[in-house]
Amino acid sequence: MTKEIIIQAIISGLLMGFVYALIAAGLSLIFGLMEIVNFAHGEFMMMSMYSAFWLWALFGLDPLYALPLCTMLLALMGLATHYGIIRPILRAPMLAQICATFGLAVFLRALAQFLWTPDFRTIQHPLVEGRVDIMGIYLGLPQIVASAGCIVGFAALYLFITRTETGLALQATAQDREAASLMGIPTDRMYALGWMIGAACVGVAGVLLSTFYFVFPEVGLQFALLAYVAVALGGFGSIFGALLAGVLIGLLESLGGLLIDPSFKVLFIFTLYLAVVFMRPQGLFGRF
Repeated sequence: MTKEIIIQAIISGLLMGFVYALIAAGLSLIFGLMEIVNFAHGEFMMMSMYSAFWLWALFGLDPLYALPLCTMLLALMGLATHYGIIRPILRAPMLAQICATFGLAVFLRALAQFLWTPDFRTIQHPLVEGRVDIMGIYLGLPQIVASAGCIVGFAALYLFITRTETGLALQATAQDREAASLMGIPTDRMYALGWMIGAACVGVAGVLLSTFYFVFPEVGLQFALLAYVAVALGGFGSIFGALLAGVLIGLLESLGGLLIDPSFKVLFIFTLYLAVVFMRPQGLFGRF
């Protein structure tokens, strides 16, 4: 095995890791704000990928051009989910909250299968395609663009959360809802905004993934599972933890499949997850 192959595997793992990180960031934001796990997070990504696909198939709109529209659609979907499903059960037992988002996931998956069949679909000849050769290391241009887009999206999310008044209000609501309400922060609006931002993050990742990945009703399951692991590994509610965990998962997946066996690549991810959780149950950067 040559050095170039190992370097290529590391870079490929980093590129996918940034995509995992943005998916996990949206999930982590929702949990950190409301302590609710959105089990439909993968299905949100699936709907984003289908949105990009049909805009391309029906109107010839490339996913990169459709990115703002799809992101807006997913943000509205997150808003509708909050007011239509989450808000009525906000003070309900945790089991009711889990069943609500899990039921939404099953509904969206079944709806996609009913409307569009279980067939695998791809976007042919996107605006960015092909690969680049850098000193014997071959990297796909769609993967490079997708990871770059996810890095930009992650940076925008981090700056919004830490540098804006609204972002600080979100943090205050996440820390103590009652205290934030007494300080004049509209906590219900903050919850709605959190769902919008969380859905928009996975919407961006889904559109970028659609340029090089198959689109089908079950596509969200595998990415959502890794996103849950990334959130738990990085620490619930930690945006930076989601970034680091997403990159680690991407590297382990790529190097494990190369050095050992592709069929065991997920094993290394869960081994790392269990090792971290046993030593630090709150995750690497979790506070609780």
